Amino acid sequence: MSKPRNLFLAAFIFVALSVGAVSAEVVGKVGVDWIGNDIIVEALSDPQVKGVTCHVTYFDRSLIDRFKNGNWFEDPSNNSIACRQTGPIEIGNIDLSKDGSEVFRQGMSLIWKTLVVNRIYDKANDTLIYLAHSRELTDGSAKMSISTIPLYGQNVTWKNGKPQ
Repeated sequence: MSKPRNLFLAAFIFVALSVGAVSAEVVGKVGVDWIGNDIIVEALSDPQVKGVTCHVTYFDRSLIDRFKNGNWFEDPSNNSIACRQTGPIEIGNIDLSKDGSEVFRQGMSLIWKTLVVNRIYDKANDTLIYLAHSRELTDGSAKMSISTIPLYGQNVTWKNGKPQ
Protein backbone atom coordinates (compact mmCIF):
# COMPACT_ATOMS: atom_id res chain seq x y z
CA MET A 1 0.00 0.00 0.00
CA SER A 2 1.11 3.53 -0.66
CA LYS A 3 1.87 5.93 2.17
CA PRO A 4 -1.12 8.24 1.41
CA ARG A 5 -3.42 5.23 1.36
CA ASN A 6 -2.06 4.05 4.74
CA LEU A 7 -2.59 7.52 6.23
CA PHE A 8 -6.13 7.63 4.84
CA LEU A 9 -6.88 4.17 6.25
CA ALA A 10 -5.51 5.13 9.69
CA ALA A 11 -7.58 8.34 9.70
CA PHE A 12 -10.70 6.42 8.64
CA ILE A 13 -10.23 3.85 11.43
CA PHE A 14 -9.71 6.64 14.00
CA VAL A 15 -12.91 8.42 12.92
CA ALA A 16 -14.85 5.14 12.84
CA LEU A 17 -13.77 4.32 16.40
CA SER A 18 -14.63 7.83 17.59
CA VAL A 19 -18.17 7.89 16.24
CA GLY A 20 -21.21 6.20 17.66
CA ALA A 21 -21.36 5.72 21.37
CA VAL A 22 -22.09 8.31 24.03
CA SER A 23 -19.70 11.06 24.96
CA ALA A 24 -18.72 11.56 28.57
CA GLU A 25 -18.21 14.63 30.71
CA VAL A 26 -15.05 14.99 32.81
CA VAL A 27 -16.20 15.55 36.40
CA GLY A 28 -12.90 14.94 38.21
CA LYS A 29 -9.16 14.90 37.69
CA VAL A 30 -6.91 13.68 40.48
CA GLY A 31 -3.13 14.08 40.33
CA VAL A 32 -1.36 10.93 41.49
CA ASP A 33 2.31 11.89 41.38
CA TRP A 34 4.75 14.74 40.90
CA ILE A 35 5.35 14.03 37.18
CA GLY A 36 1.76 14.84 36.20
CA ASN A 37 0.02 11.48 35.84
CA ASP A 38 -3.69 11.82 36.55
CA ILE A 39 -6.77 9.73 37.19
CA ILE A 40 -9.68 11.07 35.15
CA VAL A 41 -13.30 10.61 36.30
CA GLU A 42 -15.98 10.91 33.64
CA ALA A 43 -19.79 10.79 33.95
CA LEU A 44 -21.78 9.21 31.16
CA SER A 45 -25.47 8.62 30.67
CA ASP A 46 -26.80 5.58 28.87
CA PRO A 47 -28.72 6.87 25.82
CA GLN A 48 -31.20 3.95 25.98
CA VAL A 49 -31.67 3.92 29.76
CA LYS A 50 -32.71 7.23 31.25
CA GLY A 51 -32.13 7.66 34.97
CA VAL A 52 -28.80 5.80 35.08
CA THR A 53 -25.42 7.54 35.31
CA CYS A 54 -22.10 5.72 35.16
CA HIS A 55 -18.81 7.13 36.41
CA VAL A 56 -15.75 5.74 34.65
CA THR A 57 -12.18 6.26 35.78
CA TYR A 58 -9.00 5.81 33.77
CA PHE A 59 -5.32 6.70 33.97
CA ASP A 60 -3.98 9.62 31.91
CA ARG A 61 -0.20 9.53 31.47
CA SER A 62 1.79 12.75 31.58
CA LEU A 63 4.22 13.93 28.93
CA ILE A 64 7.12 13.29 31.36
CA ASP A 65 5.96 9.70 31.89
CA ARG A 66 5.68 9.21 28.13
CA PHE A 67 9.28 10.48 27.68
CA LYS A 68 10.54 8.31 30.53
CA ASN A 69 8.90 5.07 29.36
CA GLY A 70 9.14 5.66 25.61
CA ASN A 71 5.57 4.60 24.90
CA TRP A 72 4.10 7.79 23.43
CA PHE A 73 0.77 6.69 22.13
CA GLU A 74 -0.89 4.55 24.79
CA ASP A 75 -2.39 4.87 28.24
CA PRO A 76 -2.61 1.87 30.63
CA SER A 77 -5.69 -0.35 30.52
CA ASN A 78 -6.54 0.37 34.16
CA ASN A 79 -10.14 1.51 34.49
CA SER A 80 -13.09 1.29 36.84
CA ILE A 81 -16.84 1.89 36.64
CA ALA A 82 -19.67 2.61 39.08
CA CYS A 83 -23.26 3.07 37.87
CA ARG A 84 -26.19 4.30 39.94
CA GLN A 85 -29.81 5.24 39.52
CA THR A 86 -29.93 9.04 39.32
CA GLY A 87 -33.58 9.49 38.33
CA PRO A 88 -36.68 7.59 37.21
CA ILE A 89 -35.56 4.64 35.06
CA GLU A 90 -36.94 4.54 31.53
CA ILE A 91 -35.57 1.75 29.33
CA GLY A 92 -35.68 2.21 25.58
CA ASN A 93 -34.88 -0.29 22.86
CA ILE A 94 -31.98 -2.21 24.43
CA ASP A 95 -30.24 -5.32 23.16
CA LEU A 96 -31.41 -8.27 25.28
CA SER A 97 -28.78 -10.76 24.01
CA LYS A 98 -25.96 -12.09 26.20
CA ASP A 99 -23.54 -9.82 24.30
CA GLY A 100 -25.54 -6.73 25.22
CA SER A 101 -24.58 -3.52 23.49
CA GLU A 102 -21.84 -0.93 23.57
CA VAL A 103 -22.81 2.23 25.42
CA PHE A 104 -19.51 4.13 25.45
CA ARG A 105 -16.19 3.99 23.60
CA GLN A 106 -13.10 6.16 24.00
CA GLY A 107 -9.65 5.82 22.46
CA MET A 108 -6.78 5.09 24.85
CA SER A 109 -4.06 5.02 22.23
CA LEU A 110 -3.44 6.62 18.87
CA ILE A 111 -5.43 3.95 17.03
CA TRP A 112 -5.62 0.48 18.54
CA LYS A 113 -6.66 0.54 22.22
CA THR A 114 -10.15 1.58 23.28
CA LEU A 115 -11.95 1.85 26.62
CA VAL A 116 -15.42 0.33 26.14
CA VAL A 117 -18.53 0.17 28.33
CA ASN A 118 -21.08 -2.51 27.46
CA ARG A 119 -24.59 -2.85 28.89
CA ILE A 120 -26.03 -6.35 29.45
CA TYR A 121 -29.52 -7.11 30.76
CA ASP A 122 -29.63 -10.03 33.21
CA LYS A 123 -33.26 -11.09 32.75
CA ALA A 124 -33.20 -13.81 35.42
CA ASN A 125 -32.14 -11.31 38.09
CA ASP A 126 -33.84 -8.24 36.57
CA THR A 127 -30.56 -6.31 36.61
CA LEU A 128 -28.64 -4.06 34.24
CA ILE A 129 -24.91 -4.83 34.14
CA TYR A 130 -22.35 -2.31 32.93
CA LEU A 131 -18.95 -3.76 32.00
CA ALA A 132 -15.90 -1.53 31.46
CA HIS A 133 -12.94 -3.09 29.65
CA SER A 134 -10.18 -2.27 27.21
CA ARG A 135 -10.26 -3.50 23.66
CA GLU A 136 -6.94 -3.97 21.92
CA LEU A 137 -6.23 -5.08 18.37
CA THR A 138 -3.75 -7.87 19.14
CA ASP A 139 -4.59 -8.94 22.69
CA GLY A 140 -7.62 -8.10 24.74
CA SER A 141 -7.05 -6.80 28.23
CA ALA A 142 -7.92 -8.92 31.26
CA LYS A 143 -8.46 -5.75 33.28
CA MET A 144 -12.17 -5.07 33.63
CA SER A 145 -14.71 -3.69 36.05
CA ILE A 146 -18.48 -4.12 36.41
CA SER A 147 -21.33 -2.27 38.04
CA THR A 148 -24.96 -3.33 38.36
CA ILE A 149 -28.31 -1.59 38.59
CA PRO A 150 -30.94 -3.87 40.18
CA LEU A 151 -34.38 -3.22 38.71
CA TYR A 152 -36.30 -5.45 41.14
CA GLY A 153 -38.78 -3.43 43.16
CA GLN A 154 -38.10 -0.27 41.12
CA ASN A 155 -40.74 1.63 39.18
CA VAL A 156 -39.19 1.02 35.74
CA THR A 157 -40.79 2.13 32.49
CA TRP A 158 -40.00 -0.13 29.51
CA LYS A 159 -40.56 1.52 26.12
CA ASN A 160 -41.29 -1.83 24.43
CA GLY A 161 -42.73 -3.58 27.51
CA LYS A 162 -40.74 -5.58 30.02
CA PRO A 163 -39.13 -8.72 28.54
CA GLN A 164 -40.91 -11.92 29.56
